[in-house]
Amino acid sequence: MNTLITHDVRVSVEAFYQPKHSKPSKDYFVFAYRITIENLSQHTVQLISREWQIVDATGERREVKGEGVIGKQPTLEPGESFQYVSWCELTTDMGYMKGQYLFIDYHFESYFDVHIPAFTLAAPYRYN
Repeated sequence: MNTLITHDVRVSVEAFYQPKHSKPSKDYFVFAYRITIENLSQHTVQLISREWQIVDATGERREVKGEGVIGKQPTLEPGESFQYVSWCELTTDMGYMKGQYLFIDYHFESYFDVHIPAFTLAAPYRYN
């Protein structure tokens, strides 16, 4: 699990290869990832948007931007957490993702970025 704390928000990520949805013979590899976001601050914060950089083994880079995560913009009181699962596809059996979330702190009425730690996407046989 990869974890990073930015502005008192902890983001932890676990990635999983999805062999049942992948088609290696067609250069199609699917990976799921579980993200846990924890508000370690003393203020209520809300996730507004996300920005991902997805890079495959050839160096091909994609960016994904959008509002919220999985159709939600969760609000987290101090000490609360939010977890979700999503996925991405690659044309190679290995790559990585990293990114950031835009949050608002309701106490200070200000926006701030929270970094998502880089994490590896790899078919299990790549670890041998």
